[in-house]
Amino acid sequence: MTRTLSYREAMREAMHEALANDPRVFLMGEDVGRYGGTYAFSKGFLDEFGPERIRDTPLSELGFVGAGIGAALGGMRPIVEVMTVNFSLLALDQIVNTAAALRHMSGGQFSVPLVIRMTTGAGRQLAAQHSHSLEGWYAHIPGIKVLAPATIEDARGMLAPALADPDPVVIFEHAGLFNLEGELPDDWSADISSARVRRAGKDVVIITHGGSLPKALAAAETLAGEGIAAEVLDLRVLRPLDGAGIMAAVAKCRRAVVVDEGWKSGSLAAEVVARIMENAFYELDAPVVRVCSEEVPIPYAKHLEEAALPQAEKIVAAVKGLFA
Repeated sequence: MTRTLSYREAMREAMHEALANDPRVFLMGEDVGRYGGTYAFSKGFLDEFGPERIRDTPLSELGFVGAGIGAALGGMRPIVEVMTVNFSLLALDQIVNTAAALRHMSGGQFSVPLVIRMTTGAGRQLAAQHSHSLEGWYAHIPGIKVLAPATIEDARGMLAPALADPDPVVIFEHAGLFNLEGELPDDWSADISSARVRRAGKDVVIITHGGSLPKALAAAETLAGEGIAAEVLDLRVLRPLDGAGIMAAVAKCRRAVVVDEGWKSGSLAAEVVARIMENAFYELDAPVVRVCSEEVPIPYAKHLEEAALPQAEKIVAAVKGLFA
């Protein structure tokens, strides 16, 4: 049996389940209470769970992320919602210097079981201060896990193991996926440790995550019509990367394209390519290619925004170049 629901509904169900099943769990962030969340993820939660567990915060990411860290140290299981990844930069000190480092700096005496959810990605004409993809910055930091659910199943299933983790977990939710609808089987499963093959193939592997997954799948469909069987690997977990899963896909397909909505310079895609070159160089029949955002702040104008981002057509062209 399956049922149809949206990415937004799946994430909302996951949070509702967590709040209903564990009194230590609470949600805090800007407009999560009376307004129901900027993206309606917490609509109705304030009436059901009350202001002690659904807490509207001031416009101070540095302050309320720090409060979440303190609550986690005190035994609670906070879900801290940051409205957009761009604003999370105001809380970098709390995330990098405190949450990620406390276990190490305390010699293992303290852990910070904190979940930080944040919206990422472009494609909605919100201009440069609301549209960037900075997952690669967080994936650089030891001491945290970084997740990028891109499917209904992962939106529904990744939150519970994230809350159960004794260390901080940052979840990147791409805004372009929120209205995505799909089937959730009764026997769904999710983990926060491994990559997943979303489409099997043998000629080339397209490695991606988050909002670029639907584009990679669309590109694979186009390529299939032209006789190229593309495998699509969804990284899902950006730190720690599933190195074994990546290398297995590369060894199988012998060609790889890495798609990343971040900028090419210093990107997560660069890290993936470096690992492939270090560990699977002799498995390759062609150089690894990257499809990333253009090296500009994300434009407001729709045609410029689309031109700046990875698109299915760009992925198709990159794959074809490997067979030229």
